[in-house]
This record gives sequence, C-alpha cells and structure tokens, in this order.
Amino acid sequence: MANERLRDALLAAGVTIEKAAEKTRVDPKTVERWMTTGRTPYARHRRTLAALLGEAESYLWPTAVPPERQATITASEVVGVYPHRNTVPADLWERLLGGTSDRVDILVHAGLFLVERPDFIQTLTDKAAAGVTIRIAFGDPNSGAVNLRSNEERLGGGVLTARIEYGLVPYSPLCGTPGIEFRFHSTTLYNSIFRFDDEMIVNSHVYGAPGAHAPALHLRKLGAGDLFTIYTKSFIDV
Repeated sequence: MANERLRDALLAAGVTIEKAAEKTRVDPKTVERWMTTGRTPYARHRRTLAALLGEAESYLWPTAVPPERQATITASEVVGVYPHRNTVPADLWERLLGGTSDRVDILVHAGLFLVERPDFIQTLTDKAAAGVTIRIAFGDPNSGAVNLRSNEERLGGGVLTARIEYGLVPYSPLCGTPGIEFRFHSTTLYNSIFRFDDEMIVNSHVYGAPGAHAPALHLRKLGAGDLFTIYTKSFIDV
C-alpha cells in the first residue's frame, strides 16, 4: 500500500526523491519504495525525513512507533505547564518571538496582551523583513461565535467584539506588509495558539473564565511526537 502521506509531504516541501535520498544516505529507489510500497524506513531514516519535511514521524508512519513510546514522546513535548496564561514569564515570550527564524502563527480572538508589549509590532515588521512568515487569525467581530464567547466569559454581549475591534488598531501599520497575513475566523475557539518555529504556547479556554486566567502549555516539537502536530493542524484547519 502506497504511503500517500509521505508522497504529499515531499511534494508540499518541494523535496525531490533524489534530495530525500541524499539526506537519508540511501538509493533514490529506496525512497521510491517507501512511497509506493508503504515500506517503513529504519528509525534513523524516519527521523531524518520527518525533520526534513517538517512533519511528525507518527504522521508519516502511524504504525512505526509503538503506542507506549508514542505516549512517552508526546509527554516529552510538554516543556512547561502554567495555571494561567498571564503567569507565562515575559522573558519566555521575548525569547520565543526573538528567536523565530521561519514562522509565527497566532490564533486568537483579540490577543490584546500581545500589543501591550512596546516593541511587538516593530518586531513583527523586522521578522517579516528577515523572511519570517507571519499568519495571524483574529475572531470575526461580527460572528456569533465571538458574541457567544463574550457571554461565556461573563463579559456581556458585544464586549469581546469591541475588544477585537480595538485590538486591531495597532496592527494597521502592518497591513500590506509582505510576509504578514491577517485573517478573521468565526470558529469556536477552544484554544488560542501561538507558534514560534518549533515551539508553541497553547492557551486553553475554560467556560466562565477569560483566556488570561485559563491554563497554558509550552510545547516543543519532537520528530515522533504528535501533540505539537495536533495544534498545528488545528491552526491550519481554522
């Protein structure tokens, strides 16, 4: 059975069979067999390919990693747990954003706390100029999901809408900046997601509490883990 996930990942990453063979130090025909026959590579080759393609090893070869090891690896992706998002150390946010060299993905309703950082907008400008891809998705202020969330957080009708509209103002200088993409979403926001290359802060949402008072996870991507990948896929789906 062909490994369509591996085939699609190679195409998406623009990696040829020859390049994959060079990186894994095997014959190109071996890479082709991994795709066409579903043959599972050795662990060292799986790790190399997963890193090259930016995918989880468990996604490319779901049956290759035993469930017990998968659970252990996934747990190892959790770097830290914070009882409230507003207890995530300021220097951690600074390190994550400052050290980013590939991409920043942000999924929020309003994310007002981000623009409270004096140099946040300028840092995004500098990162985009350096080639970092930045994608930010805000809650659609006119959506039913935002109004519902406003009531669930006991803010009152229309309050979250106003926060989103107010929070958009500082971003206006970035509109049209190459490398920075803004979108609105009207989904139920189960988690706010802040991705910086291979690290991420995930802010869970709890009924009756604002995001600042809800728990947050600090994750770091591992090749065979799938926790980081779950939230990455969620961002893409939204």
